[in-house]
Amino acid sequence: MLNLTQRIEQYIREDVRELRPYAVQPSAGMVKLDAMENPFRLPLELQRELGERLGAVAINRYPGERIEVLRAALAKHSRMPDGQALMLGNGSDELISLLAMACKLPGAAILAPTPGFVMYEMSAELQAMNFVGVPLQPGTLELDEPAMLAAIEQHRPALIYIAYPNNPTGNLFDDAIIERIIAAAPGLVVIDEAYQPFASKSYVDRYARHDHVLLMRTLSKFGLAGVRLGYMMGRRELIEQIEKVRPPYNVSVLNCEAALFALEHEDEFARQARVLRAERQRLFDALGTMPGVHPYPSEANMILVRVPDAQRTFEGMKQRKVLIKSVGRSTSPLLANCVRLTVGSPEENDLMIAALRESL
Repeated sequence: MLNLTQRIEQYIREDVRELRPYAVQPSAGMVKLDAMENPFRLPLELQRELGERLGAVAINRYPGERIEVLRAALAKHSRMPDGQALMLGNGSDELISLLAMACKLPGAAILAPTPGFVMYEMSAELQAMNFVGVPLQPGTLELDEPAMLAAIEQHRPALIYIAYPNNPTGNLFDDAIIERIIAAAPGLVVIDEAYQPFASKSYVDRYARHDHVLLMRTLSKFGLAGVRLGYMMGRRELIEQIEKVRPPYNVSVLNCEAALFALEHEDEFARQARVLRAERQRLFDALGTMPGVHPYPSEANMILVRVPDAQRTFEGMKQRKVLIKSVGRSTSPLLANCVRLTVGSPEENDLMIAALRESL
């Protein structure tokens, strides 16, 4: 009879056993500025309205026609072009996993600039696909066009991810370079606009010119991180194929109704985004006055900051009850001694600025 350790070794894939789980930092009692969340809750009146609405949802039934209502509302909200279709996911994480599942062929690769969103690489590993990371340019953290094009030619990837803006660097890559990458791509290209509410521009008016390009978004940064809802737009014929690997009831009735409620009150979330964009600039300006600190310009709700000692800064701020993300230990040498600061409320940012000054 096998013991549990032997059963795990015999029946759990070796590459899965070697994976490191996605880490979520304990945050009780902390000013939580490590996960690019919207810091604002709904006003009390809207909280009451949402509670009553969710209380009336038929949770005894599987999701039904309201999912189609949500799909139509998101298409309108995002100004989806004609000829496109929209697919829903339990967060954009699920969509990334489903894309890898749909595109898994012998020897298939996923390519993305690095550093970038960790789920691109993780989705490749979980599907036993090759992941090709192409480092950004040192110093500027912009796309390395010659290296990207050479990697595309060599590896012929099934999927290419371009985050717009990028995580964790926060920058919008050059549109002309993106277009040349799209032209060179043998497979599919995904423009990931997770941070679109905070960016000065979107790719929504350009992606549909290409039949092999998908545009992916999430409502997490919109203000619904707890709802877990992502969506992806693309040519109808392409979305229909990817839909085949989607679980039939992947979006719950509660998630659906909460998202519809938020879209009906999108003016409130737009107001919150305006506050966060203003706070981002205030935070950036304050960082620029600190000796030894280099903030990178951002179009997202976070700022990447190079400091003299990332681990010391992280620990010092944690002692002062401010939780940030240390990316200095990342596998990318481009992020040596970097931390990532989520843009919080004005009060949270005041505390973060003070804690950072004291921790340097």
